[in-house]
Amino acid sequence: MELLSLCLSDIDKTKIKKGSNGKMYLNIVVRERKEPDKFGNSLTVWVQQSKEEREAKADKNYIGAGKVLEFKSEAPNTPEAVEELPEMDADDMGDLPF
Repeated sequence: MELLSLCLSDIDKTKIKKGSNGKMYLNIVVRERKEPDKFGNSLTVWVQQSKEEREAKADKNYIGAGKVLEFKSEAPNTPEAVEELPEMDADDMGDLPF
């Protein structure tokens, strides 16, 4: 899972587009950093540039950063591991609503 923090104040409002559904959209780019920053952020976020901006080598509008979170399961989630779990009897199920 990627956890991002965006600075809404730094967004160029001209880059926000209205979709056919009436909702407002902003195209962004998320890229992995070469080295994590001093806060441990390994991702950087900027507003997507137009083709003309990319060709002109315009500065990117950086609006945020983030990091990748990894959840480590203590028990493997494999068919073999599930088969090894103890079986439950009716008393173990107690007040289950189903």
